[in-house]
Amino acid sequence: MKRSLTLLAWLILPVALFAQKGSDIPAFGKIEKADLEMKECDFDAKADAVVLFDVGELYCDIVSGGDMTLERHVRIKILKDKGKDKADIHIPYFSYKNVEYIKNLQAQTYNLDGAGNVVATKVEKSLIYDKKIDKYYHEQVFTFPEVKAGSIVEYKWKQAWSGISLENWYFQRDVPVKYSRYRVDFPNEIELYSTPYCVLPYESKKEDKSNRSIQTYVMKNIPALRDEPYISCDKDYLQRVEFRPMALNLPTRRENLIKNWPEEIKKLMEDEDFGVQLKRNIPRTSGLDSALKNITDPYRKMVIIHEYVRKNMEWNGLSNIWALNGVRAAWKDKKGTSGEINLILVNLLKDADLKAHALLVSTREHGVVNSMVADRSQFNKVMAYVEIDDKVYVLDATEKITPSFLIPQNVMYSEGLVIEKPETFEWGWRPLWNEKSLNRNVVVMQATIDEKGAMNGRASLYSYDYARLQRIEEAKKDKAKFLEHYFKTDNQGAQVDSLELENLDADSLPLVQKVHFNLPVSSSGDYKYFSTNLFTSLEKNPFLADNRFSDIFFGTNQSFSIVANITIPDGYAFETLPKSMRMIMPDTSISITRRMVAESNQVSIRVALEFTKPFFAVQEYPDFKEFYKQLFAILSEQIAIKKKG
Repeated sequence: MKRSLTLLAWLILPVALFAQKGSDIPAFGKIEKADLEMKECDFDAKADAVVLFDVGELYCDIVSGGDMTLERHVRIKILKDKGKDKADIHIPYFSYKNVEYIKNLQAQTYNLDGAGNVVATKVEKSLIYDKKIDKYYHEQVFTFPEVKAGSIVEYKWKQAWSGISLENWYFQRDVPVKYSRYRVDFPNEIELYSTPYCVLPYESKKEDKSNRSIQTYVMKNIPALRDEPYISCDKDYLQRVEFRPMALNLPTRRENLIKNWPEEIKKLMEDEDFGVQLKRNIPRTSGLDSALKNITDPYRKMVIIHEYVRKNMEWNGLSNIWALNGVRAAWKDKKGTSGEINLILVNLLKDADLKAHALLVSTREHGVVNSMVADRSQFNKVMAYVEIDDKVYVLDATEKITPSFLIPQNVMYSEGLVIEKPETFEWGWRPLWNEKSLNRNVVVMQATIDEKGAMNGRASLYSYDYARLQRIEEAKKDKAKFLEHYFKTDNQGAQVDSLELENLDADSLPLVQKVHFNLPVSSSGDYKYFSTNLFTSLEKNPFLADNRFSDIFFGTNQSFSIVANITIPDGYAFETLPKSMRMIMPDTSISITRRMVAESNQVSIRVALEFTKPFFAVQEYPDFKEFYKQLFAILSEQIAIKKKG
């Protein structure tokens, strides 16, 4: 986000002093021996580390024109070797034109020596690095010394910036937090709106002192938000409080401080690093001109330009919406940020007379956009939005394997902001969703069970669209790892070999994977048991936890099919054959159909599992979990055969 440079320099009011710091937080360097002797978190025994406290105090001084100061103090206990990564610290700040800076940074590591004394090791200033992220952002980076299981690390700093802008406060992390407090101290003339996103208990307090409004939020014993299966973005589910300046109340009038999208779009389109770049003429190359020669079909034009840009431009790893060095310079260097590369793509598409627009998005890992809040920092990427006849296409030239006809998976089932007419700042929200583009796998299997109790056969797996995308890179890179990953792991101990791959370079066709497999079947006396749930990626139920903190997000609609024909040995007959059946979720969003037909010594199995929505709210989890339990019971149900006579 580019910080607002708007100052309230014309408003002069008396300065209030910081309120007294909370007495419940120990001073920097004052360490309790009991904390160093702590072996585990008392409310989360699995934790590798625990934040003992994290406190922040934000103060607004409008006498100086809207200066903001954040004082932050953090103390972390390292419980296990795996928690030592919490001693690697990155503090980002907006460095452009010295609008923001960090000062008074102190950091120390604490350990117990052999005699039980507390030993402090200071992080020297020479070990603190100022690292450039991009044109607008730097970060302070350091690693605590002498860190081991049992250590405590502590750091505090002040962060100051110009302009009325507030950061959200996150109580929760990926490790447990014993105590978190955020205090916001503003003059009464500035009206703030706070929104706690908390399902766990918290304390809040509002005070008026010396013509200032003080809000304090406290949360204690906060469990870690660990990675849950099919979570969209951890950040969206962290316990937090968000603040927005709403208005400036003056003696004679009330000034609105709420941003709106038309104003934000206007600023974007006038910005040298965004809107101005959309009007730059990108020099055409002979290679692109040659590829486009005699091409009149708009879709083919789009595909050729998309392919050309992503093959000829190298992404430097930075995701943003800006062309920080300009699109012409990036085009010349053949390297740039995601903003530069995709703004180049938009320019070239428009130059080819295609209806192409810049599309502002938030990728899945960045979080969900709230379209009701006009804040462009919600976007972390720009892509190309192309309209051809009655179809739309979303293109990202930094993504090397997604074909032009598929919406990039990291924005699928989200909403993007399209800049339709840059000259007049016209814009609109667009759903990024195609219900017909699936994560689809089809397994076709022919196998024979011998008298020794082994199932031998061949399987062909057809992976379409997003299922193909998940596999294609590894399939091209390392066949051995691919075979291990998709065919040997979690497949009933099957021995798999002779992998054959087809359609590696035909992205409109399914990736075909053919293998030979040998699988021991279970035996008990005269009975043998087997299942045909193989190579589907549905061998283990990921939803076994009794409770869940986040929504379930698969990203796309899904389809799984099993078509199997199994021959049993002479002298055996089918004892128990699972019934043909169909089971449907109450809202019809998931359905499974199974058909089984046995004739002589052969059984034919057809299983179809369909998902017609990708998102399930956390409130649905109890019913969803129960359905999944029954679903996996169906998938793993055994077919029994018995020796005759």
